[in-house]
Amino acid sequence: MRMSRKSLFYLRRGKGLNYFGTATALASARYQLAAASVGDYALAIGGYSTVARNVVDAYDTSLQRSAPVVALSAGNTELVAAGVGDYALAMGGYGNKPLGTVEAYNSSLQKSSPSALTVARFQLAAASVGNYALAMGGYTGSASTEVNAYNASLQRQGNMALNVARYRLAAASVGNYVLAMGGYTGSASNVVEAYNTSLQRSTPTALSVARYSLTATSVGDYALAMGGMTASSVSNVVDAYNISLQRSTPTALSVARRELAAAGIAGYALAMGGMASSVSNVVDAYNASLQRSTPTVLSAARYSLAAAGVGDYALAMGGAMSSGGGDVSAVVDVYQVI
Repeated sequence: MRMSRKSLFYLRRGKGLNYFGTATALASARYQLAAASVGDYALAIGGYSTVARNVVDAYDTSLQRSAPVVALSAGNTELVAAGVGDYALAMGGYGNKPLGTVEAYNSSLQKSSPSALTVARFQLAAASVGNYALAMGGYTGSASTEVNAYNASLQRQGNMALNVARYRLAAASVGNYVLAMGGYTGSASNVVEAYNTSLQRSTPTALSVARYSLTATSVGDYALAMGGMTASSVSNVVDAYNISLQRSTPTALSVARRELAAAGIAGYALAMGGMASSVSNVVDAYNASLQRSTPTVLSAARYSLAAAGVGDYALAMGGAMSSGGGDVSAVVDVYQVI
């Protein structure tokens, strides 16, 4: 098994994952938000609390919170975010209708507005590969096959499409690929589609269990698809795809859950919070060898939260603390590699 140099460094040095505590809370409590990293910042973007919000919070490598000069152009929830080049892109979402907006923040937190998505949609997935950030699938009133790619100059590339329309899917990158995994299109899907750095599509082995409302992130030489909802129950399954797109099935999550968040930091992939029969505060961590550990739980149980890494920190931000989103959180929990 091949590991990245960074993962090998942390393994050889015996680095461990610890709960650091809480950072300054979000400027406003919200759930169904998006998160991404750019330069020395982790961004918490948009979300919902009574109405869709346009707030953007930025946390630097010292965990100090600031706000970009310009917020989102409109309230936006159920959007996605991904980084490419010197930008974090907030894409799609929902205001009073599906949105096609794309807004980009650079490493100085200045905002620009690239070309919109070709089709307005929400509950889509996003991840980056090579010089592209991809926005994949989503919901327009029905499941979408649409795929848009933005390069490091924020130029939108030609039209592409998934082979299978779906929403509430998850995405992560590994090696020279970005993977669109699972989702919903009338029923739970097990489909996995991969785009390489030339934006050519292939179809790896399907997920071991069809599911939607799952989460995904990367660690070492693996992209992980974690948890989600099957046709009849909440899942604890974890599928791992290596840089050759071969699938394995590591130890399952310690607690089955859906609408959880994921982030990757040096040598670890974290699955945080979520919902099963009740809202969860559980955190599972997988190292670059796909061994699972269970760090200290979140300070507050929540689902539909967002997560991103900055420096040696992984931040779990916002979320809903009760079913139906009536009790919304501004908490930011921090995990650190030391």
